[in-house]
Amino acid sequence: MTHHVILGAGPAGVIAAETLRKHAPADTITLVGDEPDAPYSRMAIPYLLIGNIQEPGTYLRKSATHFDDLRITQVKTKVTRVDASGKTVQLDNGQSLAFDKLLIATGSHPVRPPIEGMDLPGVHPCWTLADARAIQALAKPGARVLQMGAGFIGCIIMEALAARGVKLSVVEMGDRMVPRMMGPVAGGMIRDWCEAKGVQVFTGTKVEAIVSATGGALQVKLSNGQTVDADLVISATGVRPAIGFLKDSGITCLQGVLTDEHLQTNVPGIYAAGDCAEAFDQVSGKTIVSAIQPNAAEQARVAALNMLGQKTELKGVTQINVLDTLGLISTSFGNWEGVAGGQSAVLTDKAAGRHLSLQFKDDVMIGCNSVGWTEHVGVMRGLVEGQVRLGDWKDRLMHDPTKLVDAYLDCAQGQGQWSGAADTRRR
Repeated sequence: MTHHVILGAGPAGVIAAETLRKHAPADTITLVGDEPDAPYSRMAIPYLLIGNIQEPGTYLRKSATHFDDLRITQVKTKVTRVDASGKTVQLDNGQSLAFDKLLIATGSHPVRPPIEGMDLPGVHPCWTLADARAIQALAKPGARVLQMGAGFIGCIIMEALAARGVKLSVVEMGDRMVPRMMGPVAGGMIRDWCEAKGVQVFTGTKVEAIVSATGGALQVKLSNGQTVDADLVISATGVRPAIGFLKDSGITCLQGVLTDEHLQTNVPGIYAAGDCAEAFDQVSGKTIVSAIQPNAAEQARVAALNMLGQKTELKGVTQINVLDTLGLISTSFGNWEGVAGGQSAVLTDKAAGRHLSLQFKDDVMIGCNSVGWTEHVGVMRGLVEGQVRLGDWKDRLMHDPTKLVDAYLDCAQGQGQWSGAADTRRR
């Protein structure tokens, strides 16, 4: 009987455990998670802060006996070390687990900036349910909240904070908001939108120190010479794969845990999936970490099947972000910055708050992004991920980027790649 050990109880770990159980009714499955709560989705935390759901609404599975019913053993502690050759995992409760097959699905953890005052009461990341509880206690209507970071996760948190009625300031060290998803024009439009909604935005600015003030308040000193008073400081300065415990394990890690098309690492029998995995993307032709939940789910499924000896290949790594910032929808897909020797088509209507940028390599759209342009989201994804050859449509899109739906319907159907992604039919 095979013992499968899964490190990480987020979406990737849970889906992998369920997939293993479905196909291997007699195998032993142990799911190791380092938080005391039931397995939950971090992406649900903003909805918890808004008040749309209660804590049980964040849980990945609603039945309290779900894992027991599937005979999946849960261990709630941190992993400290993996011995790849000895096929054991060391846990920080002193326990050791022997495995036949191992899945590393430990996700990401927040980057902690090296700033004076990060340990002060009232300074929190927004990553765990425990963080959410601390933020709920402090982010009362009218409270002064300063958020460090205006990336993808930062903008989602900002939406939740604004809904709580706080007085919000955002500090981003990049020269624009969402710098890893948007170019200068689009990032500037998102900033203008936030400021119009009453959010104070500082771009190209760093937090230099956080100091205690009277009455439990905080003073945040900025690199532009200003000081902002706050009752709560939230650190949302990015995340990175949680793989520190793999040091000296013999498992190859670059940015994340390096895997092949079967999600297997350099060590046979050891796999990785989700936000901690660096997987090969057929669209870009390189290995990437793309920390979004659709990737975690598909990688977990593929890894689990391979752990059972069912040879399955990962088709690609989805590079897709759809963001709602205080009601303004923005998207980015694939190589949105373009490639050397490629061409681009850009359309900006600042008065209407709309921006569309398409990137081409030969007659294939390899990436795009948009602000305030929601009707094309499905076809953007279909064209980029399908690597659809556009032929004459490339030049027509260069002239008028808004013809995306027509191009998709014409080209994708003709190439047998119609998948319903363009359910935004002409009306």
